[in-house]
Amino acid sequence: MVFTPFFIEDMAMIHTIYIAEHNLGKQLKVDKVDLIMGKGIVGDRNFDRAQWPGQNITFIEMEEIEAFNNNYQQRIQLADTRRNVITQGIRLNDLVGKEFLIGGVRFKGIELCEPCATLGKLLSNDTIAKKDVVKAFVHKSGLRADVLSDGEIHAGMTFEVIETV
Repeated sequence: MVFTPFFIEDMAMIHTIYIAEHNLGKQLKVDKVDLIMGKGIVGDRNFDRAQWPGQNITFIEMEEIEAFNNNYQQRIQLADTRRNVITQGIRLNDLVGKEFLIGGVRFKGIELCEPCATLGKLLSNDTIAKKDVVKAFVHKSGLRADVLSDGEIHAGMTFEVIETV
């Protein structure tokens, strides 16, 4: 295997990390998280759950959140998307089906984390309807991934895609 950097800007990295202890619970910004292979983020609502593929961890691009705010005159915060990891400088859609590393932790991109009615409801307001929120985030609301090794990740860590030769 060959490890190659995979980015669209100077550095593909983790910007911020969030966990929620309970379903629809408050998103808590954390400096770092511990990950367990096949189970996900220790302390997160989805730890050791397997109701759908890629439930271990979710990612979303900071650039897509900013684009939504700019395009729809909104002010959603990074945590409002309910994703675990906010990235910067990487196209997450390109990681579906690929293995990648963050620090020493290995992941596999499983599927796009498409917007649901719950996200639409949470982000809707007097100026944007639930259905319009969902439409705005189709193919832009992140990546679901499986955790393939134990370890710790923190803000500032960079991504590497594992290329099979």
